[in-house]
Amino acid sequence: MTDLVITSPANQRLKDLIALRRRRVRESAGASLLEGLEETTLALDAGVVPFSLLHCPELMLHPEVGAALVERARDLGAEIVQLGRTAFEKVAYREGPDGILAKVPSPGRALDEIALPDGALVLLCEGVEKPGNLGAMLRTADAAGVALVISADPVTDWGNPNVIRSSKGTVFSVPVAAAGTAEAFTWLADRGVEVVATTPDTDVEHTEADLTGAVAVAVGSEKYGLTAAALARAGRRVRIPMVGRANSLNVATSAAIVVYEAVRQRRSG
Repeated sequence: MTDLVITSPANQRLKDLIALRRRRVRESAGASLLEGLEETTLALDAGVVPFSLLHCPELMLHPEVGAALVERARDLGAEIVQLGRTAFEKVAYREGPDGILAKVPSPGRALDEIALPDGALVLLCEGVEKPGNLGAMLRTADAAGVALVISADPVTDWGNPNVIRSSKGTVFSVPVAAAGTAEAFTWLADRGVEVVATTPDTDVEHTEADLTGAVAVAVGSEKYGLTAAALARAGRRVRIPMVGRANSLNVATSAAIVVYEAVRQRRSG
């Protein structure tokens, strides 16, 4: 079968892809946009099967690698579409596109579909607003071997193109789920996972707490931190010591510090 070729930026198929930048459309279609050679390769390595893969040979920085990825997607059954440069730049959502874009199933599963390993390390993000922070936390989770990242009372969805982009595609390699805060806490408690809340309102430093065993590190929104309801239900509270005048650690950095303390303790043990 001959691949579809699109050169006009006004093509309706491209308009349909651009519409996936809106959350309502993503949720209705069950699909998201994934851009970039590295990110798409990681997603395929994680078992993602694209609905379609769009490529622009003119924009590929590494044509042989890009062509191999196209063939790999074709073998998985993805529709292959070649775009002209103007058409590709129309649908691409980042500056300096590298000629690879895929329409993929939206990431994320229901909590009840997830089985945690014994002694799981979980990251719970309540009300985090900025896609870039969610993406950065996913990269930390991927590097640290976190078993699950839960977005509690999510402001944005896992399929947001900016979450996918800032995660470098790790949103497809790390198990992720979204749920209400109460549902997330109940689900974790039922599985014997203790929630450790990060907050400045405690005297216990994160290095003093036992973070081995089944633990969920909980972080809150950029402006307000964890809600009172989340703090009340957490088993323990820890703080990251800071000596500056400003509360200068953002949520992604705070999550990384506490998660890697948990990793350190587990490796030491």
